[in-house]
Amino acid sequence: MNKTNGCVQLQKLIGYDFRDIALLKRALSHSSYANEKKTGRHEDYERTEFLGDAVLELCVSEFLYNEKKDMTEGEMTKLRAGLVCEPTLAYCARTGFDLPDYLLLGKGEDTSGGRTRDSIISDVFEAIVGAIYLDGGLECARDFIHRFVLTDYEEKIEFVDSKTILQEYAQEHGYSLDYELVEELGPSHDRDYVMRATLDGRIQKSGKAKSKKAAQQSAAYAILKTLKGEDHCI
Repeated sequence: MNKTNGCVQLQKLIGYDFRDIALLKRALSHSSYANEKKTGRHEDYERTEFLGDAVLELCVSEFLYNEKKDMTEGEMTKLRAGLVCEPTLAYCARTGFDLPDYLLLGKGEDTSGGRTRDSIISDVFEAIVGAIYLDGGLECARDFIHRFVLTDYEEKIEFVDSKTILQEYAQEHGYSLDYELVEELGPSHDRDYVMRATLDGRIQKSGKAKSKKAAQQSAAYAILKTLKGEDHCI
């Protein structure tokens, strides 16, 4: 995808138009891409990510302080950590606006699976926060964070923690819990994995993702949804 066209499409998806589009391009650029294109020093996302990380933590802290008036400092700290951690931000980026499709990676990094790595996706998400802050100020950055992180945040955390939650549920009830690789789809550089989770030998759900771990997570989440539908206490 042409990077200019990609930036235009991405702006529509995130609902924010940059006055300085170069800020968005930099936020999407991995160091491998900057090195390959010889764009110069500091033309990758790392410095903008540093800023975005601080803005994200501030806005999430502000939200919890205002909305969770019954929470202690320790409870807010724990919840904030769950919201700004790598897996949650990667999940928000994937489901919110298909961020992996717009990453600018060097050929080697792309071929080795960089487009599927939570670490890169979450870093770029934070860089986008930083870019919006630089371009439009704190209010615009806050709006982005509310839309893609804080909306339905409890469900997002449950998805990210689904394997742990389901494992604890299985142990508490003495149930077996197994994961099985069902299918591998696509070429080696762009593979999808289908994993099946089986709880107590009777509830089976499958999940598909770019990694086996993420596919297991998706399958576990599907079982949690089934359990909730059956009015089980989780």
